[in-house]
Amino acid sequence: MKIRLPLILLLNVAGVALFLSWFLPANHGFWYAIDTGVFTFFNQQLAVNRPFLWFVAITNNRAFDGCSLLAMGALMLWHWRRAAPAQQRRIVLMGLVMLLTAVVLNQLGQRLLPVTRPSPTLTFTGINRVSELLSISTKDASTDSFPGDHGMMLLIFAGFMWRYFGQKAFAIALLIFAVFALPRMMIGAHWFTDIFVGSLCVVLTGLPWCLLTPVSDKVIAWFDRTLPGKKQTI
Repeated sequence: MKIRLPLILLLNVAGVALFLSWFLPANHGFWYAIDTGVFTFFNQQLAVNRPFLWFVAITNNRAFDGCSLLAMGALMLWHWRRAAPAQQRRIVLMGLVMLLTAVVLNQLGQRLLPVTRPSPTLTFTGINRVSELLSISTKDASTDSFPGDHGMMLLIFAGFMWRYFGQKAFAIALLIFAVFALPRMMIGAHWFTDIFVGSLCVVLTGLPWCLLTPVSDKVIAWFDRTLPGKKQTI
């Protein structure tokens, strides 16, 4: 992978512009209307739609987070099983680099973005909370929800799928993102913009420097040389 500097800078500008469009206006400008509208719509459904109430309760249970890992792992396993033996170790090492990238970008996003914001369920009064409507363990609140770390991890996964496995894998990864990130917003543990501004702007500014340069390939090659196991030519 050669350094695709024009595309990297374009994505970086898009990420910064996205964040500033939310951060600079008073009360977050037009984003606030979107945030409140999305939250109000789903929150009202909790009181009148019992199947929806159970759906968001189950999909925000900590055990369901394991399902997101299984879904990501299943997609990678499918490609691993189809790969030649010489490439299977590379796929495993790519997964390791992906996790490392997610940890670094999440820490940078949490530390560098000058935002501390509670979830909508801790911001508004007189609202419906799943933890009060059902006696089931579920995450329906966060004291610092921006940027959404869960959504960020899923977007990073989608980026790695595009880089190493192509457009079909990318499309499936985006579906996984929708299935496992959107319930956080539906239950009120995240604002709409926690994911579609916070998570996305971090990914747009940080991930291109890993995937649109030789960085990820070089880290994979370094892991291949240093970690135990049969070495491959990467």
